[in-house]
This record gives sequence, structure tokens and C-alpha cells, in this order.
Amino acid sequence: MQESVGRPDGSPGRAAMLSLADVLELGGVDAGTAFWRATMADTVNWNGPHPVNSLSGLAAFLANAWVPMIRAFPDLGRRDDIVLAGQFKGGDWVATTGHYIGTFAAPLHGIPPTGGVATLRYGEFYRVQDGRIVEAYVIHDYLGLMAQAGCWPLPPSRGAEITVPGPATHAGLLRGDADPAESQRSLALVEAMIAGLMQYDGKTLESMGMERFWHPRMLWYGPAGIGTARGLKGFQDHHQRPFLTAFPDRVGGDHKCRIGEGLFVASTGWPSVRATHLGGGWLGCPPSGRRIGMRVMDFWLRKDGLLTENWVFIDIIDLLLQMGVDLLERLPPAR
Repeated sequence: MQESVGRPDGSPGRAAMLSLADVLELGGVDAGTAFWRATMADTVNWNGPHPVNSLSGLAAFLANAWVPMIRAFPDLGRRDDIVLAGQFKGGDWVATTGHYIGTFAAPLHGIPPTGGVATLRYGEFYRVQDGRIVEAYVIHDYLGLMAQAGCWPLPPSRGAEITVPGPATHAGLLRGDADPAESQRSLALVEAMIAGLMQYDGKTLESMGMERFWHPRMLWYGPAGIGTARGLKGFQDHHQRPFLTAFPDRVGGDHKCRIGEGLFVASTGWPSVRATHLGGGWLGCPPSGRRIGMRVMDFWLRKDGLLTENWVFIDIIDLLLQMGVDLLERLPPAR
């Protein structure tokens, strides 16, 4: 892969994405709509979570992704935890993660409103060309919103279901002045860790040697349905072991972006993982025997040569639909 580090002279799109929180706070959702009109190309290729999925063009994005959001959250706000930028395969990319927040006043994709404040966790990757977003990959954690709405459609999560925090360093909003050598070290560590994952012998988790890459007090922030884990053992017990039981033949997929800036790395694939659903128990689902493609996003933080935090997004609703389980059908009927 042609990963790259963030550039000292910044990135087209970085300043725009860093400004969106203030745009919404100061101007409200109408200003947010104007922001997207000014920032996205008319022909943008936008890819989001189920049930929105792939959209062609700015008008389709506004009608099918943005307008439903601001109808559901008329006072929508945004809190970025991490923003980094860099080049991948010749393209300029900016990656962000954080939470939308606001009054959940109307249904969103069938999820009933609470009438009170709710948050919606997001991961976003944008490719910018000639000053406009031309390609986008976005995951919203709709399962987490279902939990807040009291309509949880799955068995209890193995990990803890919490409001996922930002980096412990409170230094995730990068401005383009990171040391390129540090950025390269961060990328190299993530690449080595991923190579270790591919050494799984099908028998023991120890065959991957993950202790070489992760801090003993690591925090792994998984999507709703899996939850948050502390330490390598927590990560293995709450996610890795049940995941590999369910998808023992998983392989890396169609990576769209992988960039590093300073102590942070971000990566996404669409799908990032391809596998066969062969084992039972994962999220309460019996083995379906079906082939699946998994939309995934990761953000990592490095400290003292080890990975200390990992923010993970999986489009669980889309994944389970491929396994024959429609979580949206489990929502209560609209009133």
C-alpha cells in the first residue's frame, strides 16, 4: 500500500472539517447544509452505513443522509476527537472521528426518538480534489443510538457499552505540523501489527504475537454490539476470540485509505475484511455459512512505541444483514 504521513503544509479539506463543529454551533443546521454545499463536489461518491449505503452526487447525499440527520436532530452539534490528514495512492485524504450530539426529536432510519439529548458516534474519511470532497466513506454507530432509544436488538455486549472518549492526550486535532519521522513510525507500527494479525495459525491467539504491539493498559473502543475492552486480555476475550471463531478465514480487503500523522494512524476499507461466517455465538448469531464483506474503520494512538488506544467502527447492521439478520426489522413500529 502507498500509505503516507501528514504533510507539514497541511491538507486541503483539513481546515474545512476542523471548522464544521463551529459552523453547526454558531449557525445551526442550515449553516451545516451550506457547509456541505460549499465543500462537496456535485459528483461526490459518498458511501455510508446501512440503510443509507452508497449515494451518487451531492443532491443524493443531502436528501438521503444529511436531511434525515438534521430532521432527527434539529439542533445538531458535532464534537471532533481526532482529525488527521495525509496522502494515500496519490489522493489527499482527511479522516475524522467523534460524536454528533443534539436533541433526538424525530425518528432516524426507523430508530425512535428519545426527546432528549443523544449522541451518534461517527468515523469519516474524505478524499479532496481541487478543494472539494469527491469521495467519502462514513460509518455512524446506529446501534449505539438504538441503545440510547431503549430498543437494543442484540444480546448484551461482551465489552462495556460506554460513551467512547477521545484520546487520553487530548491532542487528536492535528494541524499539519507533525514530525514526519514520528508519523512514519506510527504507520510502521500499525503495519507491523496488522502483519501480526495475519500470522494467526487458526489455533491460538498467541500465534499473532500481539503483545509486541499493544500497551498493557491499552483501550479498544469497539462499535456498539461489541463494546469497549481494557488490556490485551480484555481485547482478546471480548472481541478477538469470538470474532475469529465466527470468521476464521478472514482476509484483508479493499482498503481505501491508510494515513499516519504524528502519533495517530487512520485506516478504512470498503470492505476492509472478507470472510465466511462459519462459527456461532458472535453477537448471538448462529453460523450462516455465508460470505460477507465488512466495512471497517480504525483510528490508533501510539505512545512509547506501542499502541495505546484504538477507535474501531464496523457497520454491524450491514454485516448482520449479509448473515441473514435484519436488525432494523427488530425496531418497534413507528407511532
